[in-house]
Amino acid sequence: MATLSAIRQERRSLRLAELKQGVRVVLEDHPLGEVWLFGSLARGDWDAFSDVDLLAISASSADARNLADALQSAGLGDDVLALSTDDWQRLRSGDDPYWRVIGAEALRLDTP
Repeated sequence: MATLSAIRQERRSLRLAELKQGVRVVLEDHPLGEVWLFGSLARGDWDAFSDVDLLAISASSADARNLADALQSAGLGDDVLALSTDDWQRLRSGDDPYWRVIGAEALRLDTP
């Protein structure tokens, strides 16, 4: 019999696979973009009430906003933050503890 922990891990793995597939489809129209998952699903401490938090990263802020809109239109993220590549690099390695934690815990979804 499977343990609760094993069931949760299996459900998380399935959810991540679904997200990665959806992200691959969206990125066909945004080939220079990156998509990162952060928050409880990325950490593994999600529950039935957790939302899907995504970062849409692209070379420019405008491209990142377009990618964020596409991700939300595809129903992939509940909260999607758009950042330029430069802003993402600066924030994740900066002094703000909020962004440092996101940078440390985030999972990149657009890689195999």
